[in-house]
Amino acid sequence: MRRFPRGGLAAAALCTGALLLSSCGSPASTAAGGPEDGPIKVGVVYSASGPLATYGKQYYEGFEAGLDYATDGTMEIDGRPVEVTEMDDAGDPATAVSAARELIGDGHTILAGSTSSGVAVQVAPVAKQNEVLFVSGAAATDAITGMNDYTFRSGRQTHQDIRTAATFMEDPRGADVTVFAQQNAFGQDNVDAVTAVLEEQGAKVDSILAPPDSTDLTPFAQQAKQAEPDLLFVAWAGETASAMWKALDQQGVLDSTDVVTGLDIKASYPVFGKSTGKIDFLSHYFEGAADTEVSEAMRTRVEEAGGTVDLFTPDGFTAAQMVVRAAAAGDDVQKHISALEGWTFDGVKGELTVRAEDHALLQPMYQARLTGSGDTAEPELVATVPAEDVAPPVGG
Repeated sequence: MRRFPRGGLAAAALCTGALLLSSCGSPASTAAGGPEDGPIKVGVVYSASGPLATYGKQYYEGFEAGLDYATDGTMEIDGRPVEVTEMDDAGDPATAVSAARELIGDGHTILAGSTSSGVAVQVAPVAKQNEVLFVSGAAATDAITGMNDYTFRSGRQTHQDIRTAATFMEDPRGADVTVFAQQNAFGQDNVDAVTAVLEEQGAKVDSILAPPDSTDLTPFAQQAKQAEPDLLFVAWAGETASAMWKALDQQGVLDSTDVVTGLDIKASYPVFGKSTGKIDFLSHYFEGAADTEVSEAMRTRVEEAGGTVDLFTPDGFTAAQMVVRAAAAGDDVQKHISALEGWTFDGVKGELTVRAEDHALLQPMYQARLTGSGDTAEPELVATVPAEDVAPPVGG
């Protein structure tokens, strides 16, 4: 069932339809939501529209594939169907909170989603207040880790990105590092994480933050050029990424300093043009990064449904695995929490662990390079960074 919050996008309201998915063939007892013989009600609040809609689409395609995988295609838990209700937050925290409350009021005791960090940090308290499980998605902010007992995450977090970026530096001592990012929760989280990780190792960290709605990024690129850092760490998300990289290239930044950034979605690869060899990429995931049975299972299911595996597809897939695990434990949210805390399982990226202390998702990360240029650019794995090498500090 696809639903949009009351007062939301008028055009989106015309897109309502029914979607009934089911989950898990686990031998556990009853699961979440309603009478024991009723459906398991799962609400997914994510960016189906807005600036992060592309990320949201990847997440939800992964979620559908993950439900199919985790249930061995039965789409049931103990014979009970899972009723999945989508709601579009359009990247707006207030809209997301309204949607979450509406879902909870309708009897949904498990929530998933949150493409945006700004959304996730607002939905998590709602989960706590109403004592429902919340599995945050692609939102990378470190603030989610350890925020409350009811909140978990199915993706990586900023600190894991930064620890991966640090593996590109032989010796940070005495280095000048500039973080080039957007002036939002995601950008500030990157500034905080880079400062925490690299200043501890002897680097000096500064930042240049651009308003998220800026379309002319030349002035900010000029600031990056004038700063003359030893390392420019770029943390950027959304539709302005192309304009940002073009501005940095035009101002000669890519030729004057070492640049490290996160490898974004496939559509972003041509943006780098002939500069692919000038940039080092840390990577949460790209197709082919992990050679696991689960990654192949995800790819097969996503492609059969007409989708394409990309950066945030695993976040949705992992979320579905976690939802199934929790729901199979019983109706009570405390059983959901107990089922997930300390759980180690085979995921898309290999062995994943939900850290019991703060619900961080411990996982490997990747170093990558882009080969080719323009439309022919493709990612290539340089190294897999073990989960223990990029584990964030215990949060909360």
